[in-house]
Amino acid sequence: MAEKKGILSQFKQFLLRGNVVDLAVAVVIGTAFGAVVKALVSDILTPLIGIPGKADFSTFKFTIHGSHFLYGDLINNVISFLSVAAAVFFFVVKPINALTSRLKRGTPEPVAKKTKDCPYCLTAIPLEATKCSACTSTVDPVPAT
Repeated sequence: MAEKKGILSQFKQFLLRGNVVDLAVAVVIGTAFGAVVKALVSDILTPLIGIPGKADFSTFKFTIHGSHFLYGDLINNVISFLSVAAAVFFFVVKPINALTSRLKRGTPEPVAKKTKDCPYCLTAIPLEATKCSACTSTVDPVPAT
């Protein structure tokens, strides 16, 4: 029974971990966003760019040996995909990249380490030193990078 409780508590911890919950929220929001974009494409964009007299691409098809090929629906889905990709790029990726680059500008570059500690007496010595100036122990030099 103790092993079951351990597995159940581990499973609960896994489910409540931040990234799993964030992923679930992202999937739900992404699905809703996809429905909005699909409606935008089929109801607004397709009629704007459509062939005169044909406001809905989804009715475009051709038939070979009784099989119907709905290439108009493919056109709608391609427009929908490009719309989602553009929206994600311009409203998520670009702002996040701008924010991270702005944050990086404010962060000082790490200073290169110029000394190391002697393994015997813990005195700070230059990286390239082969002998400690305090205890005269032989130490391995650290090659310059």
